[in-house]
Amino acid sequence: MVRFFVSPSDISDGTIALGSEDAAHMRSLRLRPSELFVVCDGAGSDYICRLAERGGGASGITHDSPVAQIVERVPSRGEPAVSCGVYIAYAQSERLDYAVQKSVELGAREITVFPSKRCEAIPRDVPKRIARLQRIALETAKLCGRGIVPPVSAAASFEDAIGSASQAGLALFLYECEENQHLKQALERWSDDYITRSTDRIAGSDSQPPATQSVSIVTGPVGGFEPSEAEYAKSAGMHTVTLGPRILRCETAPVVTLAAVMYHTGNL
Repeated sequence: MVRFFVSPSDISDGTIALGSEDAAHMRSLRLRPSELFVVCDGAGSDYICRLAERGGGASGITHDSPVAQIVERVPSRGEPAVSCGVYIAYAQSERLDYAVQKSVELGAREITVFPSKRCEAIPRDVPKRIARLQRIALETAKLCGRGIVPPVSAAASFEDAIGSASQAGLALFLYECEENQHLKQALERWSDDYITRSTDRIAGSDSQPPATQSVSIVTGPVGGFEPSEAEYAKSAGMHTVTLGPRILRCETAPVVTLAAVMYHTGNL
């Protein structure tokens, strides 16, 4: 079914107010009044809807602000159990577009772009670039059944990106010169530790829930990271990992890593 996103504030009394852009999309799809569609509140709930009728039995589809009648509310099935933030160094426009699109498809919770020493394509107008990437995230979320639209933001510096990424339960820094730890090893060690901590909490006297699974993925620009950047990431507590002997393109590395995380955690 076709999918739309709204703010929770647009939902009231069994109906959902849709915007003029949604109306244009409905007209382009030639959506009939009897057809069902999905409206998502961006907070984990999907609403199965049909167009509400206006006075005289006319469908709201021709109105600039159509109204959806809620038929059923169900939990969104498109959100993974693991919360994964993807941090992508600036790259050429089409490469960054691809990385953001595929990260949303695979289940990234949020996406951050950032500068690093070898970046060759830092945009002059960062807000405009972020707005374009956020639009890509929205359109992708609609098509692939996500329950949220992952926010896309820009870190002011490499250090800011690392400071944020290092807070995750498993903070991965993709570095082609890493020789001792493969991504698979880092995932296995982390999942074993997570299971142990979860079991200890359940067996304890308190009733706190298990720790939330969170992963961050930091990938570099064309040419990779400088050694000093890798050392900085290590000092911040991140795990430097390799994806093997083949060098992946800057737009491929975040997608491959995210797919591996989702597979390993049972979300793919």
